[in-house]
Amino acid sequence: MPSPFPGMDPYLEHPAIFPGLHDSFVTYIREALQPKLPEPYYAEIGDRLWVEVSDRSIEPDVNVLKWKDQPEPEHGGNDNDAGGAAVATQARTTPVVVTVPHDEFREPYVDIMARIEGHERVVTTIEVLSLTNKTPGRHGRELYLQKQREVLESDVSLVEIDLLRGGEHTTAVPLGRARRKTGAFDYHVCVHWFDRLEIFYVYPFTVRDVLPEIIVPLLPQDGAVLLDVQEVFQRCYDTGPYRRRVRYGEAETVPPLTEADAQWAAGLVREASKP
Repeated sequence: MPSPFPGMDPYLEHPAIFPGLHDSFVTYIREALQPKLPEPYYAEIGDRLWVEVSDRSIEPDVNVLKWKDQPEPEHGGNDNDAGGAAVATQARTTPVVVTVPHDEFREPYVDIMARIEGHERVVTTIEVLSLTNKTPGRHGRELYLQKQREVLESDVSLVEIDLLRGGEHTTAVPLGRARRKTGAFDYHVCVHWFDRLEIFYVYPFTVRDVLPEIIVPLLPQDGAVLLDVQEVFQRCYDTGPYRRRVRYGEAETVPPLTEADAQWAAGLVREASKP
């Protein structure tokens, strides 16, 4: 059974669900592009890794430190006999231990590569925006924006796919300029060719639309290939856990839909649930 929605499924934007969709999307973008790429191009997956304070809840959050009693040195002994480290056995003030857990985060993306005259080079990088990328104050957002700036200043083209209604605007095209041209949208794709400095190709779409077919730039003399984002999404849905995991019609979408879109979505869910 396909998703009840014609394009992006808003139930899959939930923070507990979207990370898995994100990683699948990257994998299947590579799969979709590989047979379309002419020699000497190929698609490969890269990783961005970082460590950040965890959102996990670990109990207890605060522990009182209990010093382990150490034997008193014998009369005439030297405190430095055990390696020179003095150990406090009793103290008038007891410190409080506060645990700050850290997690390692991994964020994959797709690079279009080319081997030219024996050397490999990145031609285009394709990013599927994550929840972290769109959350102010997160280290993953800072790293993403740093990479974005570096790519825009290089001879590498950039494709950014934003399938999240929430969070801060993050793609390279200024939001105000985009909306003045396109009108309102829920999601969008932004494509920037490295040799077209001031031009951004924007594919806007709403929760009611089919996901677009987009251009993926190669080197200027070789043009571009096409990527059907709807086909990639459908492959993610077909191979993922969403039919069993998502409680359509019971759970709320995160972030919530507008009232009109929520009524429209409820109708789709009712129709899809009919025997």
